[in-house]
Amino acid sequence: MNKTLNLRLSRLNELGQRQDGSILAKLGIALIAVPIVAVLSVVLLLGLATILANDRLPSMDVLVDYRPKVPLRVYTADNILIGEFGEERRSVVKFQDVPQSLKHAILAAEDSRFFEHSGIDPVGVLRAAMSNVTSGGRGQGASTITMQLARNFFLSTERTYTRKIYEILLALRIEQNLSKEQIFEIYLNQIFLGQRAYGFGAAAQAYYGKDLKDISIGEAAMLAGLPKAPSAYNPVVNPTRARTRQQYILEQMKRLRYITDAQYTAAANETLQVKKESAGYVVQAPYVAELARLLVFDLFKEDTYSSGLSVYTTIIGDEQAAANAAVRSGVIDYDRKYGYRGPEEFVVLPADKAKQEEFIDEKLREYPDADDYIAGVVVEANSRLVRVSQGSGIAVIDITGDGLRFVTSALGSNASAEKRIRAGAIVRINKSAKGSWELVQLPEVEAALVAINTTDGAVRAMVGGFEFGRNKFNRVTQAWRQPGSTFKPFIYSAALEKGFMTTTLINDAPVFIDSALTGGQLWEPKNYDGRFEGAMSMRTGLAKSKNMVSIRLLQSIGPQFAQDYVARFGFDAEKHPPYLTMALGAGSVTPWQMAGGIAVFANGGFSVEPYLVAKIVDANGKVLAQTKAPIAGDESKRVIDARNAFITDSMLRTVVSRGTADKARQLQRKDVAGKTGTTNDSHDAWFAGYAGKIATVTWMGFDQPRKLGERETGGGLALPIWLKYMQRALKGVPEVVQTMPAGIVQQGDEYYFSEARPGTGVGTLGVEEVRREKTEEVRDQIF
Repeated sequence: MNKTLNLRLSRLNELGQRQDGSILAKLGIALIAVPIVAVLSVVLLLGLATILANDRLPSMDVLVDYRPKVPLRVYTADNILIGEFGEERRSVVKFQDVPQSLKHAILAAEDSRFFEHSGIDPVGVLRAAMSNVTSGGRGQGASTITMQLARNFFLSTERTYTRKIYEILLALRIEQNLSKEQIFEIYLNQIFLGQRAYGFGAAAQAYYGKDLKDISIGEAAMLAGLPKAPSAYNPVVNPTRARTRQQYILEQMKRLRYITDAQYTAAANETLQVKKESAGYVVQAPYVAELARLLVFDLFKEDTYSSGLSVYTTIIGDEQAAANAAVRSGVIDYDRKYGYRGPEEFVVLPADKAKQEEFIDEKLREYPDADDYIAGVVVEANSRLVRVSQGSGIAVIDITGDGLRFVTSALGSNASAEKRIRAGAIVRINKSAKGSWELVQLPEVEAALVAINTTDGAVRAMVGGFEFGRNKFNRVTQAWRQPGSTFKPFIYSAALEKGFMTTTLINDAPVFIDSALTGGQLWEPKNYDGRFEGAMSMRTGLAKSKNMVSIRLLQSIGPQFAQDYVARFGFDAEKHPPYLTMALGAGSVTPWQMAGGIAVFANGGFSVEPYLVAKIVDANGKVLAQTKAPIAGDESKRVIDARNAFITDSMLRTVVSRGTADKARQLQRKDVAGKTGTTNDSHDAWFAGYAGKIATVTWMGFDQPRKLGERETGGGLALPIWLKYMQRALKGVPEVVQTMPAGIVQQGDEYYFSEARPGTGVGTLGVEEVRREKTEEVRDQIF
């Protein structure tokens, strides 16, 4: 019985072993077969997909004939970038011009076997698959640079097997049509890298303010980390994550022996100076760039923003910087003179600290920074300390001492509620010249400056307002304002044509003008200083800017003649109605027009039209358009007699030597000439003048005209701005004194037309009336 049972058990064991062996064998076969079948299935699937998708693949023409979208760029005459316009900021670079360190960094970060595979990297696929298995299906992809290019140009970012198949097929086709260097070059120029930068050339400028050839190994590694996720690894927005990614790439570069251990150590420890977006351009000229953009758009329409056009303006870089500083200084000096107006708004701050910072973040979005005038919210204030917050993540700024000097009147307990600085006040701060924080305010007044070459009208500098970001209205070209007394030289020039002389005696005495001659009501004009000085020469009348002298001149020559005459200088005749008020500059001009007009006296009588764009070139450097401005001396452009220009120039130099513009004598030049201007009720302050073949016009006023202040004048407000700019612009420029033309007679220090000199020209104006009135008065008393 026991033997029988043992025998059965033995047979069962043998049978079990046989079955186990059979199962193991079958399992082994299955383990081998499944991958083979899977591979065959993938191959068959790819083959089928290729057959089905091949005809649907897009043409490679867009890559073979690669034409990247390159923005419009605006430059100064001395090749300084001052503006870019286009959705994609891009600087196209050639493969051979890319530094080796950047090539290696990109390969280390994205595709180290790029130059070995044919568009798909089997080693990379296997490595990514193993990584994804061990990480539970998340981790690495296996996209090569070629596959990324295919996705960037032709596909969406959706994650589907269909899209991946198309990506692979496109990558293979790209490799068939382009060389490795061509693929790499397109990738370098096409990929988006944050900060509106497309391509590594633009990214180097956006993040470091450098040309690509000048970046370091550490900077190259930082840039190479951006394609993976530009928003996540942006060193401006996420410096910590960007640094982590950079360090990983440097380690890969060392592992692949692209860099030595010493290079790795130096790059890993390098402190990178990332440029903030607000850093802007080396030379600030936003009004210039915008005007250039408008001019180019008129010619090229939508191609303006994507075809790589470059505009070279006539602006001189350092002169533009001087103009910026001069306008800024003039506006701030005026603004400070009239004191602190109070905070821009008051808000109620949440008690909770975290909520307070969030609230401030949200509120300050309504108050963008104006250049370096930064908005902030006061969280604590007393007479000796004001604490200002700019929101979360930024340290609170304590302002004390001299930083409070400008707002002292707003810190006392007796300050009015709308002016007093207290918790919840929205204020402006900036760094003083000494580097410490101070409380300031955004000026309400505006100013403008334009300078041109008197020979051909080329604009050398232009500032259309205090802050372009706050108000893009260009006051040089768009603001029609009353010119005031700066218009008098054109009336005096017209008078010379009617036989008047610089020595003609004109009565500076009250006049009463009938409404028919003013276009309005009865007019009783006054001199600015309120004084009447009797008979004086025409030269003195202009030097002292006597209103009565100008009115009598215009009345004598006729307003209609004057209206026609001033049109020669580029002014719109219809904006200067033929009434006696024209003598005081009651019409309308722009600073742009005034610059062209005053230049006529400087260049000997020739019309010059201000122009800004010197040339426009395409992406290949081919000149598409070029300005060929007439040069002063071309007799077809003569608008006034050379003798007239010479004598008017001499009177304008007298305005400087002993008249209302005597502050300009500090330039210590004999060729400085110009005219101050102040309109009725001091709504506008002007100075228009020239020296050394540079004519410059400055203006100050409020956009919504209102009084600048009691006794404010062009000589006190606009002339200082003019001087600060001209001190730089005239540095090293020789004096230009006009040569006396034929047909002029000199007697002593005066000059006359040969046909209109003492004895033949107009000797007096209005003086006889005074003598006759006095004679009649004496006769009445006697009899």
